[in-house]
Parts: sequence; structure tokens; C-alpha cells
Amino acid sequence: MDACGCEQGYEIFDRRNADADLVRYRRSGPDQTTRMLLGFVRAAGVEGRTLLDIGGGIGVVDHELLDAGLSHALLVDASPPSVHVARAEARRRGELDRLEIMDGDFVARAAAIQPTDIVTLDRVICCYPSVERLVRLSADRAKSVYGLVLPRDRWLVRFAIWLENHWMRLRRRRYRAYAHSNATVDALVAAAGLRPRAEGRTFYWRVVVYERVAPGAPASA
Repeated sequence: MDACGCEQGYEIFDRRNADADLVRYRRSGPDQTTRMLLGFVRAAGVEGRTLLDIGGGIGVVDHELLDAGLSHALLVDASPPSVHVARAEARRRGELDRLEIMDGDFVARAAAIQPTDIVTLDRVICCYPSVERLVRLSADRAKSVYGLVLPRDRWLVRFAIWLENHWMRLRRRRYRAYAHSNATVDALVAAAGLRPRAEGRTFYWRVVVYERVAPGAPASA
């Protein structure tokens, strides 16, 4: 186990990090790419729907979509400090009747998790070594909408991730970031029966929302 109690080297997501995330969220709202993701998901419709938020940290996506009319959310995160802060914030906001919080690695717990209308992974793919298992298992649980924020396929982004990992090695931290191929991610999502609905970019991040393809529908819009 890491200092945070995590098994995959997520020790950087400790209580100090979770508390700082909460202060920033209360002060300024969601980060830029999270706002983009939320906008795309809201445009697809959230009223009365259910959400699976994988690696959701302190629950920003959950809090925002519950405010927008979501009926129920399940947040799964491998960092106990983040889960603790998410639960405390949900209690403060009166959301505990609609927000279920699960501590653990989604891939390890996936068999016990039912499909939901919406599935989100906000800057999660870059933290997980096995992109195939993570994307296949999570995309299969999206009944309608699947939203991702992941690093772009750019050499400067890959270099930045290499520098981050080098710094982690120097500090003797187990955490590593990953620059998984966007084309691989898209192919895995397509194989699960989803197609792109909306997309946006920053210099570093790609924000993309996919939708479930109805039986008999064409493969692309």
C-alpha cells in the first residue's frame, strides 16, 4: 500500500492534495477542462439520469451534475483521502441520498458495478497503466454517454509526462503518468459501440464525449 492507502502508486493523491482541490473548487468552481466536459455532458442531457464517475477525486463532476438534475451518481476512486473529502462535501451539500461513494480501483471492482446512463473519466486514463482494461470496462458501463479528459497526442505533452515521471523517480514516488495513444482509446471506445459526439482541446488536454450507437444506426454521424 502507498501512503494514501492506494495499490497503484497513487500516493500523490493524499489528504493535502484533496483538501487543496476542495479549496480551489469552492473558490473558483471546476477547472477549465472539467467545465468543458460538464458542458458536453449537460448538452447530451442529465435530467433524471444516472452517473458513474471513475477516479472522480473529491466529486466535482458528481456535485455539478447532481445540481443539474442528475438522479443518482456513483463515484469510484482509489484514493481514500479523496473519498473522505468527497463524502464530507456531499454531506455538507445534502447529497448523500443521491451520491454513492466507493473506495477502490474501478478495474478491480468493475464486476460489482452496474451500467449507468453516463460514465465519466476526468483525467484518469493518464493515471492508469492498462488503458485497454480501463477503457473497455468503463465504456461497457455507459448506456448512453461516455466522457473523457485525457492528454493529447503531442510530442510536447509526451515530453512533459516524461519529465513528470523522471521527477517522481527522483523523489522515490511510485506514481507514474501515461501518454496513452488517443487513436487506441478511440478504437476501444468504438469497439464498445460508442461514437464521438463532442470534442474540445486545450494545449495539453483532449476533452471528448461519446454517445451510444443505437442498433441499426450508422457507425458515424
